[in-house]
Amino acid sequence: MSSVWQYLTLGLDREIFGIAIESVHEILDYRPPAALPQAPPFLVGMIDVRGQSYPVIDLRTKLGLPAIGVTPATRIILLNIPMGTREMRVGFVADRVIEVTELDSADLEPAPDVGGRWRSTYIAGIGRKGDAFVVVFDLRALMAGEDPALLLPSLAA
Repeated sequence: MSSVWQYLTLGLDREIFGIAIESVHEILDYRPPAALPQAPPFLVGMIDVRGQSYPVIDLRTKLGLPAIGVTPATRIILLNIPMGTREMRVGFVADRVIEVTELDSADLEPAPDVGGRWRSTYIAGIGRKGDAFVVVFDLRALMAGEDPALLLPSLAA
C-alpha cells in the first residue's frame, strides 16, 4: 500500500535531496557557526538558536562533494532527528532550499548498488519530481556514519 509523504527538497551542486518534513524544525539564512577545535571536516561548528545549541554539518563535505563558498541562497536547515530514545538536534548547510514536495512511497526506488562510490546506506530511496531525481536521505544512517558518503556523479535528469 502506498502513502504520500512530504519532503523538504534541497540542492547540493546539481543534485536534489529530500528530507522528511517531520524532521525539519526550521530553515535559517546562513550564519557563520562558531568553530569547534579538532572536529571532523564536515562538522563546521555550532550555532545558537534561541538558547538551543545546534552542531552544523556541511552536507557537501559529508557527502564527499567539493566545498564551495557561501552564496545568498545558502541555508542552514535545523533538524530534530530521532536517534533511539533521544532526538538529535543538528543543522545541515545546503546550497539552496527548493520546496516542500510530496513523493509517493510506492514510487521510491532503492538506491543503486553500484559499489565503491555509492554509500547507499545513507539513502532511504530515490523518487522523481517532474524530470528530476530526488535522493531521499535516511537521516539516522547519515548521522550515524562518520566517514564522508561519496555519491555517484550527477543524478540530474
